[in-house]
Amino acid sequence: MIAFQVSDMTSHRSAGAVTKAVKEVDHRALVRVDMATFTVEIEECNATARELREAIEHAGYSPIAA
Repeated sequence: MIAFQVSDMTSHRSAGAVTKAVKEVDHRALVRVDMATFTVEIEECNATARELREAIEHAGYSPIAA
């Protein structure tokens, strides 16, 4: 599992944007978002943590490895 804390993910819309960014890297990834802790967990993914972090950054957010 790869996890990030994305503290600037403050709404369901931003959570959707982060999920979309991850799915663009690997459409089969299982993405769980916890808005209470600003955490994104990604499983069953063939992408690297770096690729996922860069995709989330490209979407306009600031992921930190959790």
